[in-house]
Amino acid sequence: MGRVIYWMNTSIDGYIEDPEGGLDFPEPTEDFRQAANDHVRRTAAFLFGRRLYEAMEKPWTQDLGKEGAPPLEREFAQLYKETPRYVFSDTLQTVPEGVTLVRREDAASTVTRLKQESDGTFQLGGPELATSLVDLIDEFWVYAFPVILGGGKPYLPVGKQLRLHLAEHRGFASGITFRRYVRS
Repeated sequence: MGRVIYWMNTSIDGYIEDPEGGLDFPEPTEDFRQAANDHVRRTAAFLFGRRLYEAMEKPWTQDLGKEGAPPLEREFAQLYKETPRYVFSDTLQTVPEGVTLVRREDAASTVTRLKQESDGTFQLGGPELATSLVDLIDEFWVYAFPVILGGGKPYLPVGKQLRLHLAEHRGFASGITFRRYVRS
């Protein structure tokens, strides 16, 4: 059976964006970029909410695939394009080839089916989507950047307590820390 991993980059105070909707996180170092590439290499599919999908799609399918980008970013762009992507949205009407559009009301049944049909890992992104699918999430991954935002959009606005166990923790040269939690 497949596993769903909810992965988002956050500030150390737990926000994925500031109160104005911006991201002003420090530039990650090569060791962080390599870790991201290694994870994406093992990802069966991306499961995105609309806003995260829109933030990811153009930079990784058009902008960074160009020759001038650093090698690890070009590698990520290639891995991203090769990985199936599902976007859960009721507002998008069309998506490009390689992307599957799913209505939000069908999110739980689609993710349940994907987990049953695969032994792979599915990378879930987007706090609202994660909240709606919280009972299907197997692991919670937090890459905390060394910045305090003081407010904004939280990592997971779930509204209920989840008991987790820290399964892995490591730091990167840039001061970014990684924490991998599994359900207790």
